Amino acid sequence: MVAIRRDYDEASYLHAFWKNYPPEKRGRAPVGDQFPWIEVGEHALGSKVIDFLEGYQPRDVGLPTGPDQRYVVSSNDILGITNGITASAWLFIDIKSVGPRDDFSHTVMSHNQISGDGIWNSPAEGISNSILTATGKRTSHPFHCSIPPLYVLSDGTVAPVIMMAIKPVYKMLSLQEGIGESGQPLSKVSLITIPNGIPLTVSPNYLKQHPSLLFPGKDDKGKDPLKVRARISFELLSKIADWRVRTTTLA
Repeated sequence: MVAIRRDYDEASYLHAFWKNYPPEKRGRAPVGDQFPWIEVGEHALGSKVIDFLEGYQPRDVGLPTGPDQRYVVSSNDILGITNGITASAWLFIDIKSVGPRDDFSHTVMSHNQISGDGIWNSPAEGISNSILTATGKRTSHPFHCSIPPLYVLSDGTVAPVIMMAIKPVYKMLSLQEGIGESGQPLSKVSLITIPNGIPLTVSPNYLKQHPSLLFPGKDDKGKDPLKVRARISFELLSKIADWRVRTTTLA
């Protein structure tokens, strides 16, 4: 964590080197007093994920679509957890950087960041997923997740999908009274583990038990319906298991 915070906060220190070429503003009607910090999180934190996988033989196996980080991991620990079924898993990780104004108890997930039930009637047809429903208090919409619950590699390795979101949250020093700086240092990091498509939709079917686990995202009606995003509730994930949402707050 020391190295992550050091490299993350370096972006603020280097302000003079990029201030005349700032990152493009994102979102709807941005206030304009903060800098988009997505790439800071992806590089200062996302690039270090592999350092935490030492002992798990991580392989960055190619896929044409999916989250930011994708590692096939293997170990005897996984063999024990799966009761001897497989010693491998495919760890998919997406970095969700936000500032203090956007630090909510949920995060937005795309169709490439949730796994489904993996229906495969014949080899020629390939795998498809049942359409899910993102259920809100006032509205709902279909959610077309595109990731299967598991992969079988060319060497016969069976790799169930483990889907995670890492949410680095930065402070805005300009909002703190008495601080005449405009840096955006790292404030806290949350690790969110999202259920695999089988327990999510088949057994024990967490989505049926908690219908608002997925709820409508922030896309407008003009977006391709196959790519409409959904939000996932941290509160409901914690009810499923408290280890699914873990947060480390930095001093």
